[in-house]
Amino acid sequence: MAVDREHVLRSAAALLTRKSTATMDEVARAAGISRATLHRQFAGRDALVRALEALGIAECEAALDRARLDEGPAGGAVRRLIREIEPATGLLAFLYSENQLFEGEEQNAGWARIDGRVTAVFRRGQDTGEFRIDLSPAWLTEALYGLLAAGAWSVLDGKVARNDFPAMIAELLLGGALRREEP
Repeated sequence: MAVDREHVLRSAAALLTRKSTATMDEVARAAGISRATLHRQFAGRDALVRALEALGIAECEAALDRARLDEGPAGGAVRRLIREIEPATGLLAFLYSENQLFEGEEQNAGWARIDGRVTAVFRRGQDTGEFRIDLSPAWLTEALYGLLAAGAWSVLDGKVARNDFPAMIAELLLGGALRREEP
């Protein structure tokens, strides 16, 4: 019987999103396979996390594409991005907490591509006068990531309704990023 790698990754993502300390045995059970079968697919937790990283990057890039970041006002692009990326935020929150993914020379270039695309939206918003210029585009990008992760954890904990997620993230981020006219 062939193992559906995509099913295993999605099962692992769903479990690790809820329980980041899950063991490989628990991941195998969640995927409906034996631990030995899981180890044939992924040599260990690090290999599994790296595969989940590739999945997370692919999901982010697809969300960025669907959000049409170059269209219309930058604020609208950010709102579309939040809405499009929401289904993947649980996985992204898990990956965000996996520090080894963001350290050293082996950092996946996919994260840099994603950062560049998101940062460009904030820079565009500053260039058009829509966003404050005293907050760097890089900081606004990191703030978005932090809010997405916090929102995902709040939804998973039942503290926030999934339907409220996009508006809450957008309103908090953009409410703080909007340029205010000085009296």
